[in-house]
Amino acid sequence: MHGTSILDEADRLMTVCNSCRYCEGLCAVFPAMEMRRAFSDGDLNYLANLCHGCGACYVDCQFSPPHEFNVNVPKTLAVARAESYAAYAWPQALSGAFARNGLVISLVAALSMAAFILGFAALNDRSVLFGVHTGPGAFYKLMPHNAMAALFSVALLYAVFALVMSVRAFWRDIGTPIGGRADGGSIFQAIRDAGELRYLHGGGVGCYNEDDKPTDRRKLYHHLTFYGFLLCFAATSVATLYHYLLGREAPYPWWDLPVVLGSLGGIGLIIGPIGLFAAKMRRDPALLDESRYGMDVGFIAMLFLTGTTGMLLLVLRETSAMGPLLALHLGAVFALFITMPYGKFVHGIYRFAALVRYAQERRRAA
Repeated sequence: MHGTSILDEADRLMTVCNSCRYCEGLCAVFPAMEMRRAFSDGDLNYLANLCHGCGACYVDCQFSPPHEFNVNVPKTLAVARAESYAAYAWPQALSGAFARNGLVISLVAALSMAAFILGFAALNDRSVLFGVHTGPGAFYKLMPHNAMAALFSVALLYAVFALVMSVRAFWRDIGTPIGGRADGGSIFQAIRDAGELRYLHGGGVGCYNEDDKPTDRRKLYHHLTFYGFLLCFAATSVATLYHYLLGREAPYPWWDLPVVLGSLGGIGLIIGPIGLFAAKMRRDPALLDESRYGMDVGFIAMLFLTGTTGMLLLVLRETSAMGPLLALHLGAVFALFITMPYGKFVHGIYRFAALVRYAQERRRAA
Protein backbone atom coordinates (compact mmCIF):
# COMPACT_ATOMS: atom_id res chain seq x y z
CA MET A 1 0.00 0.00 0.00
CA HIS A 2 1.17 3.50 -0.83
CA GLY A 3 0.66 6.84 0.84
CA THR A 4 -2.28 7.84 -1.38
CA SER A 5 -4.87 6.12 -3.52
CA ILE A 6 -3.51 7.71 -6.70
CA LEU A 7 -0.07 6.21 -6.00
CA ASP A 8 -1.76 2.82 -5.55
CA GLU A 9 -3.31 3.29 -8.99
CA ALA A 10 -0.01 4.47 -10.47
CA ASP A 11 1.67 1.34 -9.09
CA ARG A 12 -1.00 -0.85 -10.71
CA LEU A 13 -0.55 0.86 -14.08
CA MET A 14 3.24 0.68 -13.95
CA THR A 15 2.99 -3.03 -13.19
CA VAL A 16 0.75 -3.53 -16.24
CA CYS A 17 3.00 -1.35 -18.42
CA ASN A 18 6.11 -3.16 -17.21
CA SER A 19 4.58 -6.40 -18.44
CA CYS A 20 3.67 -4.95 -21.84
CA ARG A 21 6.45 -2.46 -22.69
CA TYR A 22 4.83 -1.49 -25.99
CA CYS A 23 5.35 2.23 -25.23
CA GLU A 24 9.02 2.09 -24.23
CA GLY A 25 10.12 4.26 -27.16
CA LEU A 26 7.68 7.10 -26.55
CA CYS A 27 9.35 9.03 -23.72
CA ALA A 28 11.60 8.73 -20.67
CA VAL A 29 8.93 7.35 -18.31
CA PHE A 30 8.86 3.82 -19.67
CA PRO A 31 12.64 3.17 -19.87
CA ALA A 32 12.89 4.50 -16.29
CA MET A 33 10.01 2.25 -15.28
CA GLU A 34 11.72 -0.80 -16.80
CA MET A 35 14.68 -0.30 -14.46
CA ARG A 36 12.40 -1.19 -11.54
CA ARG A 37 10.52 -4.32 -10.51
CA ALA A 38 8.75 -2.64 -7.59
CA PHE A 39 7.78 0.99 -6.98
CA SER A 40 8.12 3.05 -3.82
CA ASP A 41 6.22 6.32 -3.33
CA GLY A 42 9.37 8.17 -4.34
CA ASP A 43 9.73 6.08 -7.51
CA LEU A 44 6.16 6.84 -8.55
CA ASN A 45 6.52 10.56 -7.84
CA TYR A 46 9.74 10.50 -9.88
CA LEU A 47 7.98 8.85 -12.83
CA ALA A 48 5.02 11.23 -12.50
CA ASN A 49 7.28 14.28 -12.76
CA LEU A 50 9.29 12.70 -15.57
CA CYS A 51 6.03 12.48 -17.58
CA HIS A 52 5.47 15.45 -19.91
CA GLY A 53 1.80 14.65 -20.54
CA CYS A 54 2.06 14.29 -24.33
CA GLY A 55 -0.74 11.68 -24.36
CA ALA A 56 0.94 9.33 -26.83
CA CYS A 57 0.84 6.31 -24.53
CA TYR A 58 -2.91 6.75 -23.99
CA VAL A 59 -3.56 6.77 -27.74
CA ASP A 60 -1.20 3.85 -28.46
CA CYS A 61 -2.18 1.66 -25.50
CA GLN A 62 -4.26 -1.44 -26.26
CA PHE A 63 -5.47 -1.46 -22.63
CA SER A 64 -6.73 2.14 -22.42
CA PRO A 65 -10.43 2.73 -21.61
CA PRO A 66 -12.89 1.18 -22.23
CA HIS A 67 -10.68 -1.91 -21.77
CA GLU A 68 -11.18 -3.63 -18.42
CA PHE A 69 -7.55 -2.91 -17.45
CA ASN A 70 -8.44 0.82 -17.65
CA VAL A 71 -4.87 1.98 -18.30
CA ASN A 72 -4.69 5.77 -18.46
CA VAL A 73 -1.10 6.69 -17.70
CA PRO A 74 -1.21 10.44 -18.63
CA LYS A 75 -4.14 11.28 -16.38
CA THR A 76 -3.00 9.09 -13.47
CA LEU A 77 0.49 10.56 -13.52
CA ALA A 78 -0.95 14.08 -13.91
CA VAL A 79 -2.91 13.62 -10.67
CA ALA A 80 0.09 12.05 -8.92
CA ARG A 81 2.30 14.87 -10.19
CA ALA A 82 -0.03 17.54 -8.79
CA GLU A 83 -0.26 15.72 -5.45
CA SER A 84 3.54 15.59 -5.30
CA TYR A 85 3.66 19.40 -5.38
CA ALA A 86 1.67 19.43 -2.13
CA ALA A 87 3.52 16.45 -0.65
CA TYR A 88 6.94 18.13 -0.87
CA ALA A 89 5.86 21.77 -0.42
CA TRP A 90 7.44 23.92 2.28
CA PRO A 91 5.93 24.83 4.65
CA GLN A 92 3.38 22.02 4.66
CA ALA A 93 0.68 24.32 6.04
CA LEU A 94 0.46 26.02 2.62
CA SER A 95 0.79 22.82 0.60
CA GLY A 96 -2.76 22.64 -0.74
CA ALA A 97 -3.63 26.32 -0.78
CA PHE A 98 -3.56 26.74 -4.56
CA ALA A 99 -4.74 23.33 -5.74
CA ARG A 100 -8.35 24.30 -6.47
CA ASN A 101 -8.45 28.08 -6.07
CA GLY A 102 -5.19 29.03 -7.71
CA LEU A 103 -6.71 31.54 -10.13
CA VAL A 104 -8.73 33.35 -7.45
CA ILE A 105 -5.84 33.47 -4.97
CA SER A 106 -3.39 34.69 -7.62
CA LEU A 107 -5.72 37.46 -8.81
CA VAL A 108 -6.51 38.56 -5.25
CA ALA A 109 -2.79 38.69 -4.43
CA ALA A 110 -2.02 40.69 -7.60
CA LEU A 111 -4.84 43.18 -7.09
CA SER A 112 -4.05 43.55 -3.38
CA MET A 113 -0.43 44.42 -4.07
CA ALA A 114 -1.48 46.84 -6.82
CA ALA A 115 -3.91 48.50 -4.41
CA PHE A 116 -1.18 48.71 -1.76
CA ILE A 117 1.22 50.44 -4.16
CA LEU A 118 -1.47 52.86 -5.34
CA GLY A 119 -2.43 53.58 -1.74
CA PHE A 120 1.22 54.13 -0.80
CA ALA A 121 1.54 56.67 -3.62
CA ALA A 122 -1.75 58.38 -2.75
CA LEU A 123 -0.72 58.87 0.88
CA ASN A 124 2.46 60.63 -0.22
CA ASP A 125 1.23 62.64 -3.19
CA ARG A 126 -2.03 61.97 -5.04
CA SER A 127 -0.86 63.91 -8.06
CA VAL A 128 1.69 61.23 -8.96
CA LEU A 129 -0.99 58.57 -9.56
CA PHE A 130 -2.15 60.00 -12.88
CA GLY A 131 0.65 62.43 -13.55
CA VAL A 132 2.92 62.26 -16.59
CA HIS A 133 6.46 61.32 -15.58
CA THR A 134 9.34 60.97 -18.00
CA GLY A 135 13.08 60.42 -17.89
CA PRO A 136 15.27 58.39 -15.53
CA GLY A 137 13.63 57.64 -12.19
CA ALA A 138 10.09 58.19 -13.48
CA PHE A 139 8.90 54.82 -12.14
CA TYR A 140 10.06 55.71 -8.65
CA LYS A 141 7.68 58.65 -8.40
CA LEU A 142 5.06 56.07 -7.46
CA MET A 143 7.22 54.31 -4.85
CA PRO A 144 10.88 54.92 -3.93
CA HIS A 145 13.30 52.44 -5.46
CA ASN A 146 14.62 51.19 -2.11
CA ALA A 147 11.13 50.46 -0.80
CA MET A 148 10.17 48.71 -4.05
CA ALA A 149 13.38 46.68 -4.14
CA ALA A 150 13.06 45.66 -0.47
CA LEU A 151 9.44 44.54 -0.88
CA PHE A 152 10.05 42.40 -3.94
CA SER A 153 13.41 41.07 -2.73
CA VAL A 154 11.74 39.66 0.37
CA ALA A 155 9.02 38.00 -1.75
CA LEU A 156 11.57 36.55 -4.18
CA LEU A 157 13.91 35.30 -1.45
CA TYR A 158 11.02 33.60 0.32
CA ALA A 159 9.93 31.93 -2.93
CA VAL A 160 13.48 30.76 -3.70
CA PHE A 161 13.98 29.38 -0.17
CA ALA A 162 10.62 27.56 -0.23
CA LEU A 163 11.43 26.09 -3.64
CA VAL A 164 14.86 24.92 -2.51
CA MET A 165 13.36 23.20 0.53
CA SER A 166 10.68 21.55 -1.60
CA VAL A 167 13.07 20.27 -4.27
CA ARG A 168 15.44 19.05 -1.56
CA ALA A 169 12.64 16.91 -0.11
CA PHE A 170 11.68 15.66 -3.58
CA TRP A 171 15.27 14.76 -4.51
CA ARG A 172 15.78 12.88 -1.25
CA ASP A 173 12.58 10.90 -1.73
CA ILE A 174 13.15 9.83 -5.33
CA GLY A 175 16.56 8.49 -4.35
CA THR A 176 19.87 8.53 -6.20
CA PRO A 177 21.88 5.72 -7.81
CA ILE A 178 24.38 3.90 -5.60
CA GLY A 179 27.22 6.31 -4.91
CA GLY A 180 25.34 8.76 -7.08
CA ARG A 181 25.57 12.50 -7.05
CA ALA A 182 24.28 14.94 -9.62
CA ASP A 183 27.39 14.81 -11.83
CA GLY A 184 28.11 17.44 -14.46
CA GLY A 185 27.31 15.18 -17.41
CA SER A 186 23.87 14.31 -16.06
CA ILE A 187 23.06 17.95 -15.29
CA PHE A 188 24.16 19.04 -18.77
CA GLN A 189 22.05 16.30 -20.38
CA ALA A 190 19.05 17.35 -18.28
CA ILE A 191 19.54 20.99 -19.33
CA ARG A 192 19.51 19.92 -22.97
CA ASP A 193 16.44 17.71 -22.52
CA ALA A 194 14.56 20.45 -20.66
CA GLY A 195 15.63 23.21 -23.04
CA GLU A 196 14.51 21.21 -26.08
CA LEU A 197 11.42 19.75 -24.35
CA ARG A 198 12.74 16.49 -25.72
CA TYR A 199 10.03 14.29 -24.26
CA LEU A 200 7.08 16.47 -25.22
CA HIS A 201 6.95 14.78 -28.61
CA GLY A 202 5.06 11.49 -28.27
CA GLY A 203 7.91 9.46 -29.72
CA GLY A 204 8.60 12.05 -32.41
CA VAL A 205 5.13 12.83 -33.75
CA GLY A 206 3.99 15.50 -31.27
CA CYS A 207 1.40 15.93 -28.51
CA TYR A 208 -2.18 14.72 -28.56
CA ASN A 209 -4.80 17.31 -27.72
CA GLU A 210 -8.43 17.21 -28.86
CA ASP A 211 -8.18 14.17 -31.16
CA ASP A 212 -5.81 11.37 -32.24
CA LYS A 213 -3.87 13.63 -34.61
CA PRO A 214 -0.61 14.69 -32.94
CA THR A 215 0.77 18.23 -33.28
CA ASP A 216 3.67 20.19 -31.83
CA ARG A 217 1.64 23.27 -30.89
CA ARG A 218 1.92 22.65 -27.14
CA LYS A 219 5.67 22.35 -27.53
CA LEU A 220 5.79 25.69 -29.34
CA TYR A 221 3.65 27.42 -26.69
CA HIS A 222 5.75 25.94 -23.89
CA HIS A 223 8.89 27.25 -25.58
CA LEU A 224 7.44 30.75 -26.00
CA THR A 225 6.35 30.82 -22.36
CA PHE A 226 9.56 29.37 -20.92
CA TYR A 227 11.99 31.45 -22.93
CA GLY A 228 9.77 34.51 -22.56
CA PHE A 229 10.05 34.13 -18.79
CA LEU A 230 13.84 33.72 -19.00
CA LEU A 231 14.16 36.82 -21.18
CA CYS A 232 12.10 38.87 -18.72
CA PHE A 233 14.27 37.60 -15.87
CA ALA A 234 17.38 38.52 -17.88
CA ALA A 235 15.95 42.00 -18.51
CA THR A 236 15.39 42.50 -14.78
CA SER A 237 18.89 41.27 -13.99
CA VAL A 238 20.50 43.63 -16.51
CA ALA A 239 18.41 46.54 -15.21
CA THR A 240 19.60 45.75 -11.67
CA LEU A 241 23.22 45.88 -12.84
CA TYR A 242 22.52 49.15 -14.62
CA HIS A 243 21.07 50.65 -11.45
CA TYR A 244 23.67 49.54 -8.92
CA LEU A 245 26.84 49.38 -11.03
CA LEU A 246 26.30 52.14 -13.60
CA GLY A 247 23.96 54.39 -11.64
CA ARG A 248 21.41 54.38 -14.47
CA GLU A 249 17.76 54.47 -13.39
CA ALA A 250 14.74 53.03 -15.21
CA PRO A 251 12.92 53.58 -17.47
CA TYR A 252 15.44 53.03 -20.25
CA PRO A 253 15.26 53.96 -23.96
CA TRP A 254 13.54 51.57 -26.38
CA TRP A 255 16.83 50.39 -27.86
CA ASP A 256 18.56 49.66 -24.54
CA LEU A 257 19.28 46.04 -23.58
CA PRO A 258 16.80 45.70 -20.66
CA VAL A 259 13.97 47.00 -22.86
CA VAL A 260 14.89 44.79 -25.83
CA LEU A 261 15.10 41.68 -23.63
CA GLY A 262 11.92 42.59 -21.76
CA SER A 263 10.02 43.27 -24.99
CA LEU A 264 10.94 39.92 -26.50
CA GLY A 265 10.13 38.19 -23.22
CA GLY A 266 6.83 40.04 -22.90
CA ILE A 267 5.76 38.92 -26.37
CA GLY A 268 6.56 35.33 -25.40
CA LEU A 269 4.57 35.69 -22.16
CA ILE A 270 1.55 36.89 -24.12
CA ILE A 271 1.49 34.44 -27.02
CA GLY A 272 2.69 31.39 -25.06
CA PRO A 273 0.09 31.46 -22.24
CA ILE A 274 -2.73 32.20 -24.70
CA GLY A 275 -1.69 29.16 -26.72
CA LEU A 276 -1.37 26.96 -23.63
CA PHE A 277 -4.80 28.01 -22.38
CA ALA A 278 -6.38 27.38 -25.79
CA ALA A 279 -4.71 23.95 -25.97
CA LYS A 280 -5.96 23.10 -22.46
CA MET A 281 -9.52 24.07 -23.39
CA ARG A 282 -9.43 21.85 -26.50
CA ARG A 283 -7.66 18.91 -24.90
CA ASP A 284 -9.35 15.56 -24.42
CA PRO A 285 -10.71 15.51 -20.83
CA ALA A 286 -9.48 11.91 -20.53
CA LEU A 287 -5.91 13.28 -20.40
CA LEU A 288 -6.52 16.08 -17.88
CA ASP A 289 -6.43 16.37 -14.11
CA GLU A 290 -9.55 18.52 -13.97
CA SER A 291 -9.47 18.87 -10.18
CA ARG A 292 -6.36 21.12 -10.48
CA TYR A 293 -7.80 23.28 -13.23
CA GLY A 294 -7.67 26.38 -11.01
CA MET A 295 -3.99 25.89 -10.20
CA ASP A 296 -3.05 25.44 -13.85
CA VAL A 297 -5.09 28.38 -15.09
CA GLY A 298 -3.90 30.59 -12.22
CA PHE A 299 -0.28 30.11 -13.28
CA ILE A 300 -1.07 30.75 -16.94
CA ALA A 301 -3.07 33.86 -16.01
CA MET A 302 -0.26 35.33 -13.90
CA LEU A 303 2.27 34.84 -16.69
CA PHE A 304 -0.10 36.40 -19.21
CA LEU A 305 -0.93 39.31 -16.88
CA THR A 306 2.77 39.92 -16.21
CA GLY A 307 3.58 39.99 -19.92
CA THR A 308 0.56 42.08 -20.93
CA THR A 309 0.92 44.73 -18.22
CA GLY A 310 4.66 44.93 -18.92
CA MET A 311 4.10 45.58 -22.62
CA LEU A 312 1.34 48.10 -21.93
CA LEU A 313 3.61 49.86 -19.45
CA LEU A 314 6.34 50.05 -22.08
CA VAL A 315 4.00 51.58 -24.66
CA LEU A 316 2.19 53.97 -22.28
CA ARG A 317 4.96 54.85 -19.84
CA GLU A 318 5.00 58.51 -20.90
CA THR A 319 1.26 58.97 -20.38
CA SER A 320 -1.00 59.39 -17.35
CA ALA A 321 -1.70 55.62 -17.43
CA MET A 322 1.84 54.88 -16.25
CA GLY A 323 1.03 54.90 -12.52
CA PRO A 324 -1.90 52.44 -12.52
CA LEU A 325 -0.17 50.18 -15.07
CA LEU A 326 3.04 50.07 -13.04
CA ALA A 327 1.08 49.17 -9.90
CA LEU A 328 -0.81 46.42 -11.74
CA HIS A 329 2.38 45.06 -13.31
CA LEU A 330 4.19 44.96 -9.98
CA GLY A 331 1.13 43.33 -8.41
CA ALA A 332 1.21 40.56 -11.03
CA VAL A 333 4.94 40.00 -10.49
CA PHE A 334 4.45 39.88 -6.71
CA ALA A 335 1.61 37.34 -7.03
CA LEU A 336 3.77 35.24 -9.35
CA PHE A 337 6.57 35.24 -6.78
CA ILE A 338 4.55 34.24 -3.74
CA THR A 339 2.60 31.51 -5.56
CA MET A 340 5.68 29.96 -7.19
CA PRO A 341 6.38 27.33 -4.49
CA TYR A 342 2.77 26.12 -4.38
CA GLY A 343 1.41 26.39 -7.91
CA LYS A 344 2.14 25.02 -11.34
CA PHE A 345 5.50 26.82 -11.52
CA VAL A 346 7.13 24.01 -9.53
CA HIS A 347 6.38 21.46 -12.26
CA GLY A 348 9.32 22.76 -14.28
CA ILE A 349 11.74 22.48 -11.35
CA TYR A 350 10.58 19.02 -10.27
CA ARG A 351 10.66 17.85 -13.87
CA PHE A 352 14.23 19.11 -14.26
CA ALA A 353 15.25 17.21 -11.10
CA ALA A 354 13.58 14.09 -12.52
CA LEU A 355 15.46 14.57 -15.81
CA VAL A 356 18.75 14.79 -13.90
CA ARG A 357 17.85 11.57 -12.09
CA TYR A 358 16.97 9.88 -15.40
CA ALA A 359 20.22 11.04 -17.01
CA GLN A 360 22.12 9.50 -14.08
CA GLU A 361 20.30 6.20 -14.55
CA ARG A 362 20.98 6.16 -18.28
CA ARG A 363 24.68 6.87 -17.78
CA ARG A 364 24.97 4.08 -15.22
CA ALA A 365 23.10 1.68 -17.50
CA ALA A 366 25.37 2.59 -20.42
